[in-house]
Amino acid sequence: MGVTAPPPPLYSERMKRKADRDQNARWAAFVADLRSGAAAPANFDEQWAFYRECFDGRSAEAGPPPAWVPVGRIRSKSNLGRLMKKLSIRRYEELYSWTIREREAFWEEAIGALGVRFLKGPDRIMDDARGPEYPVWLPGASLNIVDSCFTADPEAVAVRLGREGKAEISEVTYQRLENLVNRFAAGLKTIGIGPGDGVALYMPMNLECVVAYLGIIRAGGYAISIPDSFSPSEVRKRLTIGRAKLVVTVDSFSRGGKSIPLYERAVRGGAPQAIVVSAGEPALLREDDLLWKQLLADSAEYESIAASPYDVTNLLFSSGTTGEPKAIPWNHLTPIKCAMDGHYHQDIRSGDTVAWPTNIGWMMGPWLIYASLINRASIALYEGLPAGAGFARFIENAGVTMLGTVPSLVKAWQKTDFNSIDWSGIRVFSSTGEPSNSRDYLWLMSLAGYRAPVIEYCGGTEIGGGYLSGTVMQPASPATFTTPTLGMEMILLDQDGRAVGEGEMGEVYIVPPSIGLSQELLNKDHHEIYHEGCPAGPDGELLRRHGDQVARLHGGWFKAQGRSDDTMNLGGIKVGSLELERVMGVHDDVHECAAIGVQVGGEGPERLVVYVVMSDGVGEEVNADATDHDRLRKELAKLIATGLNPLFKIHEVALIDSLPRTASNKLMRRELRADFLGRSGE
Repeated sequence: MGVTAPPPPLYSERMKRKADRDQNARWAAFVADLRSGAAAPANFDEQWAFYRECFDGRSAEAGPPPAWVPVGRIRSKSNLGRLMKKLSIRRYEELYSWTIREREAFWEEAIGALGVRFLKGPDRIMDDARGPEYPVWLPGASLNIVDSCFTADPEAVAVRLGREGKAEISEVTYQRLENLVNRFAAGLKTIGIGPGDGVALYMPMNLECVVAYLGIIRAGGYAISIPDSFSPSEVRKRLTIGRAKLVVTVDSFSRGGKSIPLYERAVRGGAPQAIVVSAGEPALLREDDLLWKQLLADSAEYESIAASPYDVTNLLFSSGTTGEPKAIPWNHLTPIKCAMDGHYHQDIRSGDTVAWPTNIGWMMGPWLIYASLINRASIALYEGLPAGAGFARFIENAGVTMLGTVPSLVKAWQKTDFNSIDWSGIRVFSSTGEPSNSRDYLWLMSLAGYRAPVIEYCGGTEIGGGYLSGTVMQPASPATFTTPTLGMEMILLDQDGRAVGEGEMGEVYIVPPSIGLSQELLNKDHHEIYHEGCPAGPDGELLRRHGDQVARLHGGWFKAQGRSDDTMNLGGIKVGSLELERVMGVHDDVHECAAIGVQVGGEGPERLVVYVVMSDGVGEEVNADATDHDRLRKELAKLIATGLNPLFKIHEVALIDSLPRTASNKLMRRELRADFLGRSGE
């Protein structure tokens, strides 16, 4: 009996491609049935099971399985679709290549599409005489970026406001918002705050926060962003680094039914003169402090302070691997990057409503303001805990069309009953802050009947937005990216400095220049942190390190793999391992400790795992089995909550006799990660 020869390679490839197309068609038919009601709506567990079964055996070369595919109307109505039609470009990949090849032309087009207002127009878009590390964008221009936030119809809604425990939604028009901004800016002048002065914002993301943020910049000052979850000691650091002359805060606010006394914390953090928002009875203030209403000027007439594109507008902070955070200045250029990403990647259009639970202390707070208002959309702000049914109902009732989130919040939403909530009006989801996982994000897409993609969005404060994202012109697969952001080039290198291929993982390096990329730090050497010691690109390009690990998948897809250095990402907040170890190291029972971030199951958010070498209480090392494990975990968690941030949660404490180190005494965190994943079976 003869042996059947294997099929020719070409035939095999054709069969694989046909099988991949059949899988895509089968999922598309399933989604169409769900939407039309032709098939009884399955619960999500059944949908997830079908998704996995549908794409079982998918060839790696086909890329991740798409859960959403753009159709003709979505493509033609999108901001990207209109841009491609204008440029006579048919494929998205061709458009992206054009934005890298013709950077000046791209940014000129983006600035025009956004309607950026100048008091004096630039001589050109970019002067690169000093090289890509130090380009001069918009030379000769004079502007105040706040002016570009008020190009919408004055009667259009600028902000939609909801509050925990209340069903009603209030609206603020563009005209009213600008009047409040002008009254705040004029009020700053009356108390001696002017151009070049720093004003700290230590408050939740509410209407007064948006007003104060824009008013500070319109008055020529710069906002110092401090997360409302930070302890007094962390507040003090940022006030000192930012040279704050004033702080704007609230007496207290409610989140999850708990009252949080921010004014008291600000005072304990050494706050200078304070402007205090008080919702109820006026707070008992220090002698020079003022209530919000006392600061606002009567007149709404105020002329923006003219500025250079490089004048500082905002000071944000990003943790490094030491106790002092990096102070990253934003200027009048950075919002153009925010708004451009929102315009083309999140597809924010005039008249949209944009929600993204965030805080002014992190870059997504300012990003939300600029990406919404410069694109003539509405900001949807919810005062309260965004994890429950109240927030979900607010998103529906506010008519949100673009909803941003973080993976930990999506996980929390899965505990909410969505049976009576309709999110079908959402056109786009977006996610940032930490790596996500595919099951959670397929669930998120199911809430809108798979009508909306999840635009994964990865970047940083020092980028002013994202370097890796997705678009509504490309299919979406949960927990993956489809493209570097427009005008931003990145390269993935392995440990030997070689560009990685498909199916490999590498460290992210940015190829400058781009609007939005930082060119200075307030308290660190910018060149040393981002450029010194970087390898050259494959074609000799100047590279800029970023610190993320990303897998290059087949078919042009990407997947985030966490940080490559001693910085981890906990709940969307970057924090240095050494910062965590410094706080925990004061515990009497800790002889030595090491903090690592671990992706459980190989995807999704990083979890904090702490390895501890025990002490006998007087500084001597003791055997690990002599301790109360649960007690130690709770006490270390309390130290982190009070000393750094209550949002940082310990996933596990592992006891060890000694920490692995190199011959030069460098801690080998990679070995600890491998040990934890091995011993836990994760």
